[in-house]
Amino acid sequence: MSRKKRSAAACAVVTGAGSGIGRGFALELAARGGRVVCSDIKLETARQTADEIVAKGGRALAVQCDVSELANVESLAGQAEDWLGDPVDLVVNNAGVGIGGHNIGEFPIEDWHWTMGVNLWGVIHGCHVFAPKLRILRRGGIINVASAAGFAAAPGMGPYNASKAAVLALSETLAAEMAGTGVGVTVLCPTFVKTNIARDGRIPEAQSRLAQRLMALSGWSPEQVGRLTLDALDHGKLYVLPQFDARLVWRLKRYAPVSYNRGSGLIGRLVARTGG
Repeated sequence: MSRKKRSAAACAVVTGAGSGIGRGFALELAARGGRVVCSDIKLETARQTADEIVAKGGRALAVQCDVSELANVESLAGQAEDWLGDPVDLVVNNAGVGIGGHNIGEFPIEDWHWTMGVNLWGVIHGCHVFAPKLRILRRGGIINVASAAGFAAAPGMGPYNASKAAVLALSETLAAEMAGTGVGVTVLCPTFVKTNIARDGRIPEAQSRLAQRLMALSGWSPEQVGRLTLDALDHGKLYVLPQFDARLVWRLKRYAPVSYNRGSGLIGRLVARTGG
């Protein structure tokens, strides 16, 4: 690990920083003395996060970025380096969208492209642009935001599950490639976090209401998740499964995969019949 904690006084870029987990990361990085480039597809929400950081005495820049477009991410890197006057040494690939409510074969193919464009290609673009820079720098870190959905494989969430499973595999590969370079890689796999992803995603109304209720009842705050994940990066941990249910599913899938999938399918069909 580098001589200082990777999350301390970082020159950081956070995607999807306008709300939710991304906002939580941005605020926590600023609290740790970092300068934060807050990017979001909505410039207005990126500015709100940046303004909040500045109001608290921190330093932040808002940048509009559609992570599904490589040129946008390349531009983000350039703007970040110009504003910081230093190399970016911490990247949080967080931007993501929610989708669900249909079986595989029933989702419009456009929904698959949309989901993969943001959830998977957004992370690929972030790693493609910043990983070589960090490898040369030989310090810092990359945090990729996946989801417990990537291994839970709940029915009715095919595009989302597939995108997050790919982010998990990508992060594991990147961690192996970065071994010995001084660059840390951490992948976050939460269950419910109090964000707007269920409300703003492409999810039928009944399932969206159910997800929002579960988030309200059992979800962690984005700030909690950001704090825990940054601590994990500092300690050289690859996986972050913040909640007990994520860790339980992780183990069940490995020790009893057939039983787990049968039970998951049964629960999925019951939820579909009741409409959430």
